[in-house]
Amino acid sequence: MASPGSGFWSFRSEDGSGDPENSGTARAWCQVAQKFTGGIGNKLCALLYGEAEKPEESGGSQPPRATSRKAACACNQKPCSCPKADVNYAFLHATDLLPACDGERPTLAFLQDVMDILLQYVVKSFDRSTKVIDFHYPNELLQEYNWELADQPQNLEEILMHCQTTLKYAIKTGHPRYFNQLSTGLDMVGLAADWLTSTANTNMFTYEIAPVFVLLEYVTLKKMREIIGWPGGSGDGIFSPGGAISNMYAMLIARFKMFPEVKEKGMAAVPRLIAFTSEHSHFSLKKGAAALGIGTDSVILIKCDERGKMIPSDLERRILEVKQKGFVPFLVSATAGTTVYGAFDPLLAVADICKKYKIWMHVDAAWGGGLLMSRKHKWKLSGVERANSVTWNPHKMMGVPLQCSALLVREEGLMQSCNQMHASYLFQQDKHYDLSYDTGDKALQCGRHVDVFKLWLMWRAKGTTGFEAHIDKCLELAEYLYNIIKNREGYEMVFDGKPQHTNVCFWYVPPSLRVLDDNEERMSRLSKVAPVIKARMMEYGTTMVSYQPLGDKVNFFRMVISNPAATHQDIDFLIEEIERLGQDL
Repeated sequence: MASPGSGFWSFRSEDGSGDPENSGTARAWCQVAQKFTGGIGNKLCALLYGEAEKPEESGGSQPPRATSRKAACACNQKPCSCPKADVNYAFLHATDLLPACDGERPTLAFLQDVMDILLQYVVKSFDRSTKVIDFHYPNELLQEYNWELADQPQNLEEILMHCQTTLKYAIKTGHPRYFNQLSTGLDMVGLAADWLTSTANTNMFTYEIAPVFVLLEYVTLKKMREIIGWPGGSGDGIFSPGGAISNMYAMLIARFKMFPEVKEKGMAAVPRLIAFTSEHSHFSLKKGAAALGIGTDSVILIKCDERGKMIPSDLERRILEVKQKGFVPFLVSATAGTTVYGAFDPLLAVADICKKYKIWMHVDAAWGGGLLMSRKHKWKLSGVERANSVTWNPHKMMGVPLQCSALLVREEGLMQSCNQMHASYLFQQDKHYDLSYDTGDKALQCGRHVDVFKLWLMWRAKGTTGFEAHIDKCLELAEYLYNIIKNREGYEMVFDGKPQHTNVCFWYVPPSLRVLDDNEERMSRLSKVAPVIKARMMEYGTTMVSYQPLGDKVNFFRMVISNPAATHQDIDFLIEEIERLGQDL
């Protein structure tokens, strides 16, 4: 393994071959890189051009780049004061970095070398000749490296090596051929924003310690509510640790709205409450019910049609059944973009039923909310504006780095009333600014990460039209995949018709199974195909795509696309790879 900060930079394939088609991109990167200080610009240029060439700056030719690191200092003084030699990390520890006295130089050198490691990983993430994953079994990684925590500190050289090792075995979720999760891709502006928020290292509970971030959350949530369709962006909201927590917030607020006394007296003071959601909905609804003391048995699963959409008539039937038993329906959670099929529940019909029976309507649009940014596809969420609350995860379809999940609430002030505890050591009432910007008391958390800045900065960089182009492209790629495999030998679709989202669900049927009758034996053998192909994908490291069973349907591939770096060629590659890895099964 190359030593940290050494000359491991080269814009080449893993087999050492260059890529002349990338020269234009490389030159553009290099122009930006020249503005870096501390030598990072030269290192980035070396990464993009390799050792053989380096672009000329205006004003003269460039001397040849050194192919090796400058000689490290030989002294063991701490902190090292050698002005022209590289810092020798073997003699330095974390205690030599800031806030140590005279720690500026080793701190800058250390962070620049960390940045070198990160930039190398970023560029490799988009290089199709690199692996998506360097897979090792857990026991292999545990045996190959010593991960145990020790009493004595390691030097910074070892710390940098740990950074390299960790990224070596990390999944490249930004790789154009990684299709395994709903959240994929690596946005450069979002990444920069994430670095900035970690550097600022503040909390979101009061304006006094996060003034800009609190204002950006206010502005961004208002814009999201406008896009949902609530007049003037009115209402409330908060960024939470993920869609599961956002859904639990909705359940919590819906219960408080119907029975405010539950806040002080608990579940013993309220009747048996019942929530409704589709049988294809996310498991977080039951988790939320368990956490809030409502109970998983109090979450009724509504039947879906063959495409995975909630059947409104079954919803109304189950509501009437519950009421006849003397129980109280308090929430219906419709799904806009189910996890497996990518289905959109009929929100207008659900809204009519919720209005009729005075039930809180929540829309879990964690996966499908991004389609609201697209003029071509937002019709799939028609009726979302009638919801009382909406979960929307920009870290999924919109490509914002994890984590970034929003819970939007139509009624302003309700969230504050539900959750506030009036902690006087944080939320003093005699501060000299508008206290409405102290948002921490409406959250379940006290400590809350700054998630909004990634979304806000990306939105500024891309504009709404940029998100629209991103989403439209991903949906077009999904349609491209569907059109290729729907009539291709060896493929069977899990449900008929073009997918509504980027979820494309299918079986790959190896040649040995194509001659069998459609019976229990065939299904049993077919259930083993996707897991074996997935395992081979990971061992080769070429691509990743998820599989799962659902109901009476045995294991099938669920292809999802949210990475704008993916192309038609990557879809073609996936199909060819599935066939290559599954032909002998």
